[in-house]
Amino acid sequence: MARIAGVDIPNDKRLIVSLTYIFGIGPTSAKRICDKTGLDPSRRVKDLNEEESIKIRNVIENDFKVEGALRGEIRENIKRLMDIGSYRGQRHKRGLPVRGQRTSTNARTRKGPKQRPGAGKKKK
Repeated sequence: MARIAGVDIPNDKRLIVSLTYIFGIGPTSAKRICDKTGLDPSRRVKDLNEEESIKIRNVIENDFKVEGALRGEIRENIKRLMDIGSYRGQRHKRGLPVRGQRTSTNARTRKGPKQRPGAGKKKK
C-alpha cells in the first residue's frame, strides 16, 4: 500500500479513486492531481513506482490542505461561529440541523432518538 498524507491508499484501485480515500480530496481534486503530475488516472496504485508516488505526495503537500490540518480548520470555523453567537453557531451548539432543514419531522440524525413521554425521572 502506498502511504500518502498519512493515509494508506488501496493498491488495487485506480489512482483517481484511491486518492479520494484522503480526507479533503474528492474526485475533482484527484483528477487535478493526476493532471499536475502527468500520471494516467486509470493506472492502478500498485503499478506506480517510487518517483511517481513522491510526485503525488509533493503536489498534495504544496497545493492542498488535507487530513489533520483540514479537520482542525473546520473545527476552528465551527468554534468561531459558536463564539460569536451566530445563528449557525447556536444550531451547532444545540445539535440541530444547521442548513435550514425542517425539524418538526425528520432531523433524527442530528437530534438523536425520539424522547418518549414518561421516560424521565420517576416521581416518589
